[in-house]
Amino acid sequence: MSERGGTDFIEAGAGPRVILVHSSVAGARQWGGLMSALADRFHCIAINLFGYGATRAWSGEDMQTLEDQARLLAPFIPDDGSRISIVGHSFGGSVAMKAAAMFKDHVDRLVLIEPNPFYLLEQNGRDEAFQEAVDLRNTIKQSGREGTWPVAAEVFANYWTGAGSWDAMPQERRDKFTKALEPNFHEWDGVMHEKTPLSAWEADLPEKTTVLSAADTVRSIDEIFSLMKQSMAHWRFETIERGGHMAALTKPDLVNPIIARALLD
Repeated sequence: MSERGGTDFIEAGAGPRVILVHSSVAGARQWGGLMSALADRFHCIAINLFGYGATRAWSGEDMQTLEDQARLLAPFIPDDGSRISIVGHSFGGSVAMKAAAMFKDHVDRLVLIEPNPFYLLEQNGRDEAFQEAVDLRNTIKQSGREGTWPVAAEVFANYWTGAGSWDAMPQERRDKFTKALEPNFHEWDGVMHEKTPLSAWEADLPEKTTVLSAADTVRSIDEIFSLMKQSMAHWRFETIERGGHMAALTKPDLVNPIIARALLD
């Protein structure tokens, strides 16, 4: 691991720069397989968001925003005029969207894997799907305030990776998962309180944007994918048939070739 401007990161390869933004409860190392696959063509930089790796935890004094997280990418934006690509998964997808908008003069391509800007559901009348996100957010917030993180971890795991996922985990894995969930307490603030409408995203994000989702993902993500597909005429949309929300980690054989194609085509 290395650190630049307070942001912890790992890197591999040489060539055009690609910044990788991980999902909640993961960390930069979630991209190890993808980095190996791309290293002969790209300079891959996988950052750690607040509370992961050696990147400091969020202080909790202010409500966290997507812009706060996106600024962690600033030290990796080239100052020589060259353009980069950004890849983000889940919460990392929402951060990647914000970063690509903030640094749009430097971004050539954007790849979003199951992005989770839940506030778009509320803005666009997807009330039942939005309520799913609200219920999960409330569980995380309550457990964080009460210090009952294993309760939140069970609900979180079963929502994102399927009923029974928690029961199937060995205790050592449960303990690590529970600890890794803690930064998620603040991550909800950005994805629930961002105000940018879909029309503004279309104007600010690159035309070469690819959005990838799994056909068997959870309802909240499926409806975000549907909203984007309806609204963004020039973006590329890809669907894999299986893998669910965590396909970037569990089905790299399906996901990584799509990412590589999106960065190259």
